[in-house]
Amino acid sequence: METETAMPWLTDEEQCAWRTHLEVNRLLNYQLEKDLQPFGLTMNDYEILVNLSEAEDLRMRMSDLAAATLQSKSRLSHQITRMENAGLVRRENCESDRRGLYTVLTDYGMETMRKVAPHHVASVRRHFVDLVSPQELGSLRQALSPIAEHLRSQRGKP
Repeated sequence: METETAMPWLTDEEQCAWRTHLEVNRLLNYQLEKDLQPFGLTMNDYEILVNLSEAEDLRMRMSDLAAATLQSKSRLSHQITRMENAGLVRRENCESDRRGLYTVLTDYGMETMRKVAPHHVASVRRHFVDLVSPQELGSLRQALSPIAEHLRSQRGKP
């Protein structure tokens, strides 16, 4: 059995890369969230709207939506209740499985998505995409892809 002392510490370069990643992740999420506030949305709201807007018939089973947004079913349920109260989504029973529920994007939710999406894309460009060259962006994607694949496999999702 391997002990804690058998694991090598991060080198200075590894530590710097790791901490830079953490800082960028926190700062970028903070900024994107801040840029959604004038629309009364959070990043979680926006992510749910995006998933529903791209889903067949603008609907997803709650369990699939929870998996897609990396939220517990309980947390997602509270989130959906709040979004229902705002008129962005509604819940519908699943006809084929009486225990299942769908979250459905409402017309108002789609209208909100269409209104907010250009502003969100501009925010992503301003705070991320436009700050690196196309070559650096490609390298970043290449560097992060194996990490994403590994983490998806840890969740048991392709």
